[in-house]
Amino acid sequence: MNIPDKNTLFPLENYKRLCFLKNIIKNPNIVVGDYTYYDDFEDVANFEKNVKYLFDFVGDKLIIGKFCMIASNVTFIMNGANHLSNSISAYPFAIFGKDWQHAMEEKNYPTKGNTVIGNDVWIGYNATIMPGVTIGDGAIIASNATVTKDVLPYSIVGGNPAKLIRKRFSDKEIANLLALKWWNWPIEQITANVHHLTGENLEELN
Repeated sequence: MNIPDKNTLFPLENYKRLCFLKNIIKNPNIVVGDYTYYDDFEDVANFEKNVKYLFDFVGDKLIIGKFCMIASNVTFIMNGANHLSNSISAYPFAIFGKDWQHAMEEKNYPTKGNTVIGNDVWIGYNATIMPGVTIGDGAIIASNATVTKDVLPYSIVGGNPAKLIRKRFSDKEIANLLALKWWNWPIEQITANVHHLTGENLEELN
């Protein structure tokens, strides 16, 4: 079997603007699954630049599953961007120290936890994913969408804020796909089924 090597940085010969993403990630708070790719119009190194406000002291992570497709200019806003919103002022006095250093004693900036992207998720050009969002397996995020809340598996969302456009399959089919978890199959089994995975008949998968 001639299977693409998941450890290859640039899987397309003579094309350096698409990479298997896990092979370029340096930040330990970004976790990426096998065969997820990133395509950038300029430089694949832009990916980590587009993960904004990911600070070690906040402790959140960006977790991306297997076989995802991430387009150029996709931006992930992490929890380090959050300010107080229920207080009189949202201004971050404490970060400037001096006589303001104790402004946040017994207080915490809001956090929504990890940002989690499922498996087989397609995120279109220039989409923005906000902190703490979970995007379910098989979802599609339209170009220029701003995702402010969780996206159900196998849903297509778009707009600002992103809203459901439609589900990709019936509820029964979605349940079957979530139980199948094809992305966890041995790569040889996936390879044997690629013709079916690009088809529309779930019953042909084996």
